[in-house]
Amino acid sequence: MPVLVITGTGTEVGKTVTTAAVAATALAAGRSVAVLKAAQTGVRPDERGDADEVARLAGPVTATELARYPEPLAPGTAARRARMAPVHPHEVAEAAAKLATEHDLVLVEGAGGLLVRFDAAGGTLADAARLLNAPVLVVAAAGLGTLNTTELTARELRSRDLELAGVVIGSWPDAPDLASRCNVMDLPEVAGAPLLGALPAGAGALPPAGFRAAAPGWLAPRLDGTWDAEAFRIRQAP
Repeated sequence: MPVLVITGTGTEVGKTVTTAAVAATALAAGRSVAVLKAAQTGVRPDERGDADEVARLAGPVTATELARYPEPLAPGTAARRARMAPVHPHEVAEAAAKLATEHDLVLVEGAGGLLVRFDAAGGTLADAARLLNAPVLVVAAAGLGTLNTTELTARELRSRDLELAGVVIGSWPDAPDLASRCNVMDLPEVAGAPLLGALPAGAGALPPAGFRAAAPGWLAPRLDGTWDAEAFRIRQAP
C-alpha cells in the first residue's frame, strides 16, 4: 500500500487527525511517510494547514501542500473566487507518485468529501485515486446520519472500481449514544468494508508525544495498529 488516499464522508469528521494517526502508526512501525494535502482551503499564507498539523502530531513526515486558498470553500470554488489556478487530479496523482518513489507510504488527504470538486472540469479526489490506482480510506462520523453518507461514499467508490480499504470513525465520543453504538455494527455492513479503527474524541488536542504513543491502539493491524474491531464491537453492543 505505497499510496493511501484518505477522504471523509463530509467536513469535520476527523479526517486530518485520522491522517495523523495513520502516519504516526506507520512511523512507529519503521516506515517512512509523506503526507500530501491536495488542496488546502480556509487558511491564510501565514497559518498552519492540515499537512502541518499532521506533521505536528505524527512526527517526522514529509508534508506537502499542492495549493492553498484563503476562503473555506470547496477547492474549485475557492480557486475561482481567489482567481488562482486550481489543482487538477493529474497533478495530485503526479505529486503522490513522485513521493512514493522516496517513501514507504504516501497519504493523500482530500478536502471534505470524495466528490468535492477541485477544478472547473469537475475533477475530484476520486479521479486522483483512480489515476493512482490507490485504495481509499473513508473517515466517518460516529452518530446519527453516518450510515447514509458512508454508504453513498462506498457506492461511489465501487461504481468507479476503486478499492475501499475500510472505514475509520474519526471521533468516538466519551459517552456514545444509542445511534453511535449501533453504528459500530452497521458501518461495515453499509460500507461493504471493514471497520479499521476509532479515534477518541479530542485526540487532536493531545500533546504530540501522547498522540504518537496512543495512535497504534486506535487503528487496526491493516493500518499497522493493534486496535481490535471485534473487542470494540462487543464493548459497545447496545
